[in-house]
Parts: sequence; structure tokens; C-alpha cells
Amino acid sequence: MMAPTHFDSQIINPIEYKGWDELLLTNPDATIFHTSAWSKVLSDTYRYRPLYFTSIYEGQLVGLFPVMEVKSILTGRRGVSLPFTDECHPIAGNQNQFELLFGRAIEHAKKADWKYVELKGGQKRLNRQVPSGVYAVHRLDLRKRIEELFNNVKGNVKRNIKRARQEGLQVILSETRESMEAFCRLNCMTRRWHGLPPQPILFFRNIFKNIISREKGFVALALHRMRPVAGAVFFHWNDSAIFKYGASDRKFLHLRPNNLIMWEAIRCYVEKGLKVLNFGRSETDNFGLIQFKKSWGADQKYLNYYKYDVKKDRYISTRTGPKSSYMLFRHLPIPLLRLTGNLLYRHVG
Repeated sequence: MMAPTHFDSQIINPIEYKGWDELLLTNPDATIFHTSAWSKVLSDTYRYRPLYFTSIYEGQLVGLFPVMEVKSILTGRRGVSLPFTDECHPIAGNQNQFELLFGRAIEHAKKADWKYVELKGGQKRLNRQVPSGVYAVHRLDLRKRIEELFNNVKGNVKRNIKRARQEGLQVILSETRESMEAFCRLNCMTRRWHGLPPQPILFFRNIFKNIISREKGFVALALHRMRPVAGAVFFHWNDSAIFKYGASDRKFLHLRPNNLIMWEAIRCYVEKGLKVLNFGRSETDNFGLIQFKKSWGADQKYLNYYKYDVKKDRYISTRTGPKSSYMLFRHLPIPLLRLTGNLLYRHVG
């Protein structure tokens, strides 16, 4: 469909809009992070208000700038597109469409007294603007035979997969509540090691309720003698999948469970006929994580974040948000760490 030259926009709450996900399917640029399921996860967990600036033409989605309103006594009032989302490009058929939608968002921001509007993506329309952050992203083309994909994997990763199997590790891809609870236990251990509090347990329970249990994702667990020693959460929608979260018990890393988990997820998605696996974002200085993702044969690109200062009426390069690690959190007991996560995460969306 040719992009219309004139169109109107409206603010939609995708949770309440009947047929929202079916509307998304009319635009090939839509992802699972644009769906009502992800909107409900964020809204139900953190009480964010969804404001999706949307353009619909002849029953098809032609423009979308999804925003969650974050109100915080610690970090102020702002619009984020979207919180806790690695990558969320605005959808627009041309530059005029984007500028109209973004302009409507800024008009709302001024009336609502927002400090900033934050975008996690959008460099196609904002390539002349200064970014507030730059990340690496990796995508694996799944439209190949499984043998070809395995041949493209680096030799050390192939050896790690073989070792994991020799050590008796098994991987289950599960859509059960118990598997999500097992992942959460591993996630607490991993977050503490990285010097961060874990996300609220309610967040993962809402992911299970709105995504996993509705066949839009699964939990992959690596078992050693029936004990979960590593896990990952994957989302999938339409023809794409994303590796969203990973966690592991460090005492078992020598068994290489994460390599086996990733390979079994790739095998599953090839069998399902999906086209691409997104490995999520990486900090550009996290060389170990970047090498891990590239070792699967994934292509690397860069993702820009942007921040628009509403009062100054311009994009700014100032980066805000938490650090990637805090030494204090490495020494807190798990119950206190969980409490900290429950209190803080909604303020940093």
C-alpha cells in the first residue's frame, strides 16, 4: 500500500482497543513490543499509562509512535518509547508521517509537563540528531537449513554445545508457570553477581500471563540432574523472535549450559519457520557479550537512543538511567535485593 500523503492521528490505548494486534499485522515493521501483550505487561507491573500515537488509513496501520507515561517522584514525569524495551522503532512510511506523530507527542508532552520524550530507536528518521546512547544489536537470519546455521557457528561454541551434551545437560522449552518461577530464581543470582537488583517477580509473572501462556514466547531451562542451572526467556510474534533475558547459576557455567540453550532455541525457531532471531541490545563496551552473540553467525548493527528535552525543544545527548553495576548490590541477601527491585524499577523505566 502506498503511504498516504495526508492522514490524521489519534491516541490509542492498545490494551482497550479491540483488534489492536490484528491491526499491527497490517504493517511489516510492527514487533512484539508494539503489541497489546507487552503494553499490558508494562502497565500492569509498573502502572505506566499507554499513549500510542497512531495513524490508521483504510483499515491499515501506517504510523505508530508508542509511548508509556512514567510518573516518578525520583526521576520525574516523562514519556518513554518504550520502558524496559531493547529496541522500539517508531513506525512511519515516510518522514512527514513520523514528524506529524512525533509532533503530536511533543504537544501532549508540553500539556502533561513531561521533562523528556525518550526513543529507543528511530535513527532512520533521526539520523541528523544527536543520540543519547548507542548500542550494538545482533540478528540471526533463520531462513537457512539447520545444518548451514550450525556450520556458521564459531568452533568454540560448537565445542561448548558438544560438551554440554556430554555432561548430560538437557534443555526444555517450556510454557509453564513453574519454568518461569525457576528462571526467576536464577535471575536473582545473576543480577546480584552483576551488581543489580532483580526485576520485580510481578514483572515476570505478567510476562508469563500475557506472553508465555499465550504462545508468544517460552522459557528455556538447562537441567543438570534435573536441576535448573541456566535459563532464558524468548519472545516470538509474527515471523520474528527475540532473546529477552538470560540467567544462570555460576557454579555450573563450566558445563556451558547457555550455549546449549541458545542452540536449542535456534533449532526450535527454524522448525517453526521464523525468519529472524534478535539477540537484543548490548553495551558497546561489553566485548564478551558481543562476541558471544556474533559467534552464532549473527549480523551486528548499531541502535541509537534519543532524548528530546521538552522545555528546551531539542534533542540532547545527556544519558540518564542507572549504571550497569553497583558494588553494594553484590553483597545484599536475595530477599533484600528483591525488595530493592520492587521499589526502584518503576522509576527507571
